[in-house]
Amino acid sequence: MAATRSVLDNRTVEENSKPGTIEWQLQFTSFDDPITLASTPLNRRLRSTAIEGYASEMSVLPGGSIDFMVSMDPPGRFLIDVYRMGYYGGTGGRHMARLGSFKAEQQPMPMMTIERLRECAWERSTTLTVPDDWPSGVYLAKLTREDADFGVQSYISFVIKEHRETDLLCQVSDITWQSYNKWPGNDSLYQDGTPATYYTGPNVRVSFERPYAKHQQGYDAPLSAGSGEYLMWEHPMTYWLEKQGYDVTYCSNLDLHLDAEILKTCKVFLSVGHDEYWSRNMYDVATAARDDGMSIAFFCGNSVATEVIMYDSAVTGAPARAFARKGPMDPDAKLLGLKFHGVGYGDWKVTKPEHWIYEGTGLGMGDTIPGVVGFEYHEDPADIPGLEIVASNPLYGCLNERRSPGWHKPDPTHYAVTYPGPKGNWVFNASTIWWSEGLSRPPGHIPARSSQCGGTLGVNPLVQAITSNVLDRMVRESPRR
Repeated sequence: MAATRSVLDNRTVEENSKPGTIEWQLQFTSFDDPITLASTPLNRRLRSTAIEGYASEMSVLPGGSIDFMVSMDPPGRFLIDVYRMGYYGGTGGRHMARLGSFKAEQQPMPMMTIERLRECAWERSTTLTVPDDWPSGVYLAKLTREDADFGVQSYISFVIKEHRETDLLCQVSDITWQSYNKWPGNDSLYQDGTPATYYTGPNVRVSFERPYAKHQQGYDAPLSAGSGEYLMWEHPMTYWLEKQGYDVTYCSNLDLHLDAEILKTCKVFLSVGHDEYWSRNMYDVATAARDDGMSIAFFCGNSVATEVIMYDSAVTGAPARAFARKGPMDPDAKLLGLKFHGVGYGDWKVTKPEHWIYEGTGLGMGDTIPGVVGFEYHEDPADIPGLEIVASNPLYGCLNERRSPGWHKPDPTHYAVTYPGPKGNWVFNASTIWWSEGLSRPPGHIPARSSQCGGTLGVNPLVQAITSNVLDRMVRESPRR
């Protein structure tokens, strides 16, 4: 079945009536050869020194300004084309502005601190003053070298937010993007300096004062260069939301930490994809907003699992530009309704077909939606009044783990839940990173694939219908406005 809903006039609908283009996508990329130490590759062709950059902010209001810092080796000139991501008749983006050309040289590699922190102090290439009429959205600034035979490209990603009243506020998980960012070679939150070690302890910091390297967690994604994890996880959701005509605005993870007032603007807050790392302040303001009547839809997995400590930039003094891992966030799962468990893959299995999330789907007890759950999930439902388990199914663990010596873990179990908030609002937890993969497959989307653990099966009308049921009820029954 197809998801159906009445579309009202709103700013999202108006924006998506404008002409789009598929040219927001990268066409030419180039990545450096691996640097080796003791015969161990450290960057696995992750960095593009041909052209790379970062922004001074992860989000900005209309009328505000944002700086772009760009490095090129060899030196040359480049253009910046700014695109807003959306539906736009199926193209996925709209061209908003062309900036440049500008001259750039190779900018210096920052020294590493004792906690492995690298903060770039690159010279500003240009400043974008955001026009007042640019709507909230996820924006990609595509950097293109002007060399006739060397037109290499990469992205700088940022969000334009608004403080207007809206039905939905969709957050991008850029703190988690940055935690897995290995730029320049082996410097994510998961490296302690030991080759080939996946480190999860303390005393490591990462910074937003650096470019995003090519994404490479489980599979290679060269066309993601500079965009963090957006094209993997959030892109299918934002495309689908705007196609459906929802009144939606956007924010950064960091806005929950720095701009808590933004949670007062919406009826429903959306956490999407891979939303692992939150500060304590983010958790507290989201919990307070839920208690104030805001509904929350967790279309994600591995969510709010680990607390981070935020630090000001040592380079610019800007707040919350670096962070370190502290420890588990919420052992009682009082916000999400479930605890993070780990890696697992499998099908969504209906356990409560009479529940309102299944209205009009025709799904019965024990029916499944194949390939929806992965690559991380939640289980252990919390003790919350009114919490209902709407889906539950055993999963497969990752094959490389199952083949390892001494494997003895039982197959994991996925749960999805709903529970009522204190003012007639709702919380829904789909408990899978792959949920948005069932909503759409827009141009430029990088589908989930793993050599060891398979991937998703693509767009599914049942996922679309459940998502519509969740969001429409949350909006319709909201005690806010």
